[in-house]
Amino acid sequence: MILSGNPPVAVELKRNARARRMTLRVSRLDGRVTLSVPARLRESEARAFAEEKAPWIRKQLETQPEVQSPAHGGQILFEGLQYPVEAGNGRAARLQDGVFYVPGKEDIAAKKLAALFKLLARDRLVTASDHYAKALGVTYSAIQLRDTRSRWGSCSTQGKLMYSWRLIMAPPEVLNYVAAHEIAHLREMNHSRDFWDLVAQIYPGYDAPRAWLRENGGQLHAWRF
Repeated sequence: MILSGNPPVAVELKRNARARRMTLRVSRLDGRVTLSVPARLRESEARAFAEEKAPWIRKQLETQPEVQSPAHGGQILFEGLQYPVEAGNGRAARLQDGVFYVPGKEDIAAKKLAALFKLLARDRLVTASDHYAKALGVTYSAIQLRDTRSRWGSCSTQGKLMYSWRLIMAPPEVLNYVAAHEIAHLREMNHSRDFWDLVAQIYPGYDAPRAWLRENGGQLHAWRF
């Protein structure tokens, strides 16, 4: 549904058989607005609720990070810092002497930079996962990178790890925390006290990088590649 006003706001309506009331959420990662409602609620009631909450929705959207795109002559967020981006030669983007050199026209430069980020993210995440797995005496079966919106990582019951490649843009300690978090799930598939004790065992002081993600994670998704 689309809320009237300036600017119009798209609201995704989700019906949930278990829901007993309406729940409105504005994602801090990408600004997506979701309204969860009981399965049999009339759409007119859902719309009226959303329109009533429109001022709150717009206030939340105003706090979203500004959307950015990497371009020659600009900068890109990498490991928590801003790095310059310049035109380069060859076929692939590269990081050299603190500068990202990206070949090709502007319309494909961002994609080449994203490809490099994915390679660097996989390298860092495999290294971190191996380190924390060894510390806990566990093994994982595979690592997969995705561009997820709802989570930074996950661990399946089959031992498969999934990470967001955008973690390469966060400070290294944040990436390491997420790796430790998912490795701990290989022992505890929950978020119990025992689980957090395992995280603290292999990554002492995890509160700071965890808080960084909550407060700044939206910055990583504000970049469009």
